[in-house]
Amino acid sequence: MPKWFNTAGPCKADLHYRLSPLARLPQLDRLIAQQGYFVIHAPRQTGKTTAMLALAQQLTTSGQYTAIMVSAEVGAAFPQNLDGAEQAILQSWRNFAENRLSIDLQPPPWPAVPPGQRIQSALQLWAKASPRPLVILIDEIDALKGDVLISMLRQLRAGYPDRPQGFPHALALIGVRDVRDYKLAAGGSTRLNTSSPFNIKIESLTLSNFTLADVAELYQQHTAETGQVFTSDSIQRAFDLTHGQPWLVNALARQTVEVLVPDITQVITVTHIEQAKEDLIQRQDTHIDSLASLLTEARVRAVIEPILAGQELGNIPGDDVQFLVDLGLVIRHPDWGLVPANPIYREVLPRVLTRGPQDSLPMIRPSWLTPEGTLDPDQLLQAFLSFWRQHGQPLLKSAPYHEIAPHLVLMAFLHRVINGGGTLEREYAIGSDRMDLLLRYGTVTVAMELKVWREGRSDPLQVGLEQLDRYLAGLGLETGWLVIFDQRPGQRPIAERTTTESVVTQGDRPVVVIRG
Repeated sequence: MPKWFNTAGPCKADLHYRLSPLARLPQLDRLIAQQGYFVIHAPRQTGKTTAMLALAQQLTTSGQYTAIMVSAEVGAAFPQNLDGAEQAILQSWRNFAENRLSIDLQPPPWPAVPPGQRIQSALQLWAKASPRPLVILIDEIDALKGDVLISMLRQLRAGYPDRPQGFPHALALIGVRDVRDYKLAAGGSTRLNTSSPFNIKIESLTLSNFTLADVAELYQQHTAETGQVFTSDSIQRAFDLTHGQPWLVNALARQTVEVLVPDITQVITVTHIEQAKEDLIQRQDTHIDSLASLLTEARVRAVIEPILAGQELGNIPGDDVQFLVDLGLVIRHPDWGLVPANPIYREVLPRVLTRGPQDSLPMIRPSWLTPEGTLDPDQLLQAFLSFWRQHGQPLLKSAPYHEIAPHLVLMAFLHRVINGGGTLEREYAIGSDRMDLLLRYGTVTVAMELKVWREGRSDPLQVGLEQLDRYLAGLGLETGWLVIFDQRPGQRPIAERTTTESVVTQGDRPVVVIRG
């Protein structure tokens, strides 16, 4: 049976191209031998479930352990009903055991005990009945909330001293969040009455992204099976765009070989990878859409909004920042601080946020195109000024993030421009108080520096010109736009205050300054 690149659920060795599931977690054998209770956390769709299924199978096949991966997710349907949650969880565990373990390794009937004791009693009975030391890997633990999560953690702690004869020999909690964030899910740091909600853990592990060599190995599996070649440049570009995020690596390849280049005699090039990236972003597949849905959460917005605006984070709790790191939305860059985790996410975040303004855009005639279909930057400028004066004020209200509302409206306009066949690239960094945009349309490139004039600050013109000059120098361009959005209170309407002027930078580059 032919294999394919997997973008839905755990990988299966007979169906999917995949790397060794356990290679990224070499510590597991040691932790199991030490009777360890540990945490594995990583962003969604990075291979946690695939790795844990492989670990359970490996341990059981060895003949040394009764090992199984189960899930706590069904308990999430009963957030205020401990009785219902425990019954649902234990029934799902029995189903897992019947499907994955031989009869002699399956659990005995669960004991009849009151709610709040069922998980502990069930694991205690199973550990005693098992002919081998019991290893339990609990997936989706952070799907549980409030009292249900508190009860689960307390029952695991209560049974821990009785291992390995009277409780699982080793146990893992698996989810997106690290253990410190379980406190928030449980309803606050005081409810657990401990510095850690799982203080019996000996280690917290995370799954790293694929390396460039990993991506090359994965794509080479397709070449070995079909003969279709990925150029070395295309592999490098896929890695650069994804930073090795496993779902994105697979999704780019799947879109390329199944949709864009199904003819296996054709070589996969950088151009194909770039088109696949655009397709994924435009289509908003489940993985990307799930990230996008997080942007409405207050604690997520508190971090993402200043990142996009280039502002300092201010007094944002460290746990909130770490939450976004754990989700895989952002990373800590040694030079730029917090930034989106990879170039694709960097594109996704503002595109999602421009949905409101973009859906509200009026019909715009593409006056920026010449009769030959090329982009005329001067006409693009006039079209934007006309659009901004007429529609900027009402469209600002449709933008979800107030601090970058003007940026989002401008980007919504530019997305309408590039629908004809261009691209829009973005750069931003904390503390720079700016956003850089680069519009490419055919052979024409327009670079833009976006600044905001805020209350209590001086006119950002001079700083903006210096930043734009460096930006243009880095791109090898001779001209660009500096767009200054005046968000000080008490300003005249946008239609009256929007102006342009021609200015020469210190690097002797003529630029257009747009104030609005």
